[in-house]
Amino acid sequence: MKGALIIFIAMIVIGIALYAYDVLVYRKKHPANSVSSEEPAVSEEKPAEAPEDGGVCCGMHTVCEKTNLSPITGEVVYYDDEELDRFAGREADDYSDEEIEEFRDVLMTLLPEDVAGWSRSVQVRGITLPAPIRDELLLIVSDLRAL
Repeated sequence: MKGALIIFIAMIVIGIALYAYDVLVYRKKHPANSVSSEEPAVSEEKPAEAPEDGGVCCGMHTVCEKTNLSPITGEVVYYDDEELDRFAGREADDYSDEEIEEFRDVLMTLLPEDVAGWSRSVQVRGITLPAPIRDELLLIVSDLRAL
């Protein structure tokens, strides 16, 4: 019993010494690697709009390009969906069921890696997606982010 107590006390002393070394030496030499109590810890799921360098996504990062739904450039890229240009300027709740199905057909025929690019292209072209399609798009992109 006395031996276990000595080992326990030794572990506490070593733990305190390592903590003191971390606070006094290591965090001063490596401030980017340390997490202070004032900053929230970075989670595994970072939004695509905040790349590792802390700046705005520039479009040069593969992760940003695949999951960022905000237009990075004003470049219009068509995904065999030129017929959707006639919907430019319409509100999300102004679509008929047939028009919503037209958007759904385009969305469902896209390759997974083209979904975010299509979303950016639609935004640049001034097309507001119907609410059900927007919800489906967000679900698809969140599934792609989880992969």
